[in-house]
Amino acid sequence: MSKKTFPNKEGQRIPNVILHTRRDHDWMDLTSEDIFAGKTVIVFSLPGAFTPTCSSSHVPRFNQLAPVFKEHGVDEIICMSVNDAFVMNEWAANQKAENITFLPDGNGDFTDGMGLLVDKEDLGFGKRSWRYSMLVKDGVIEKQFIEPNVPGDPYGVSDADTMLDYIAPDAKRPLDVSIFTRPGCEYCAQAKDLLQQRGIAYEELVLNRDYTSRTLRAVAGIDSVPQVFINGDYVGGAESLAEWFANEDSSNT
Repeated sequence: MSKKTFPNKEGQRIPNVILHTRRDHDWMDLTSEDIFAGKTVIVFSLPGAFTPTCSSSHVPRFNQLAPVFKEHGVDEIICMSVNDAFVMNEWAANQKAENITFLPDGNGDFTDGMGLLVDKEDLGFGKRSWRYSMLVKDGVIEKQFIEPNVPGDPYGVSDADTMLDYIAPDAKRPLDVSIFTRPGCEYCAQAKDLLQQRGIAYEELVLNRDYTSRTLRAVAGIDSVPQVFINGDYVGGAESLAEWFANEDSSNT
């Protein structure tokens, strides 16, 4: 039996449906017109809220790159899934992805209209969305990235970086920064100030909340804080971070 071919709808209008959302304890129905008219919107759709790839990769990277997308004309980024409004709202709160709008396609009407409603009954999911992303301008689909129809949950073309490569291939990506700290640490505050002064977002890992001294010794070979990592490379403490920025500034002049 041949595999189902998912339709590419570039150049077509998005499905005309009503999505039942919930805001501030009240139901709010949004039409396709409400969501897309007069705007440039990125939509990425996925099999389910709280699922591993969606929570660890798909949502976080779109949220991280949202300011870059905005610089290049994107008005809104929407995460959609065939889940109800309560589930999507709880997932949004859990993800802390303030740059993304989470919309429930509870009945699967939008996803079905896209030709991407698939059977996930073998996992106990029922009907869900295939993973894809698209760029929509004033209700018309300009570009669509659909994951290949292979077993499992492929994740290779619907990601945020692939979309950014299409919209602005020369755009500068934000730095991936993590900093290990502890409460009341003066040098930790200095390191965070250095990052904030340059408008660099960072992930803060706090001692005995997010990690232990044993963890820090395992990854940095030292148990003093702060310890900063940038794009996977070990930088060091506050003084080392200042030197890192000085070297970056000199190399860019």
